[in-house]
Amino acid sequence: MLLLAFLGLLFSILGLKTLVYFLVLGAWFLVAGTFILCGVFVLLNSAVGDTCVAMKEWVAHPYEDTALDHILPCVDVATAEQSLNQSKEVTSKVVAVVNQVLSTVANSNLPPNAGPLYYNQSGPLVPTLCSPYTVRLDNRQCNAGEVNLTNAVQVWKNYTCTVSSSGICATTGRITPDIYKQLVLAVNISYGLYHYTPFLVNLEDCTFVRDTFGTITENYCPGLREHLRWVYIGLAFVSTGIMLSIIFWVVYSKQRRRRDEYLKQHGDGQFMARDNKSV
Repeated sequence: MLLLAFLGLLFSILGLKTLVYFLVLGAWFLVAGTFILCGVFVLLNSAVGDTCVAMKEWVAHPYEDTALDHILPCVDVATAEQSLNQSKEVTSKVVAVVNQVLSTVANSNLPPNAGPLYYNQSGPLVPTLCSPYTVRLDNRQCNAGEVNLTNAVQVWKNYTCTVSSSGICATTGRITPDIYKQLVLAVNISYGLYHYTPFLVNLEDCTFVRDTFGTITENYCPGLREHLRWVYIGLAFVSTGIMLSIIFWVVYSKQRRRRDEYLKQHGDGQFMARDNKSV
């Protein structure tokens, strides 16, 4: 803006009317664009303000009739808690089935006449899987000799044997590759329920959304609105300054042209008067 004002003033002083007119034309386009951009930021500031107010109201009253209540389909806390408890029950049951297989089949030294349960199990006992919940579905710590859901697959791989064509372990081990695949599948199911269900429940009852909106309204909304306000105020000042500069250029150019015409006319008249007097 300062460069534009300086060029306009310089061209006006030098009497470069063509350049001044081109500069005025370009400046008017710049003023129009700046005013349009200023209006866009005013609308954006208003939209951000309304959005922040709506989020703040919804965070304070999530289950009342607010502006966002019809957009976010949240369930009540009791339903979300029931979903979480059911996922815990499924996880506990899957872990119990896995441990039953390990205890009764893999870690048992069965005789060859045990039928399909015998596949020449041998070697160290396979550690059981740690259940992350108690009988009352509270969180619990793993006991010694248990493997958790994170490293169970890697640990059990060390207890896998190589089977012959008849399906009998030909090397030391207590888990066949087929049993290992089934154990991996069960662990993956339990791991998914244990790690992702709480997050999904938070989405279900909008706890995650409420925490996110609370963070936005407290940490970002005030600063964002303040910055937007300064942006459109600055654009308004720029537009006004350019417009005043254009008016000044035009007025100065007209005054200079009138002065030049006046001096030219009066200068020629004085010159003719001096010539007649000398004659």
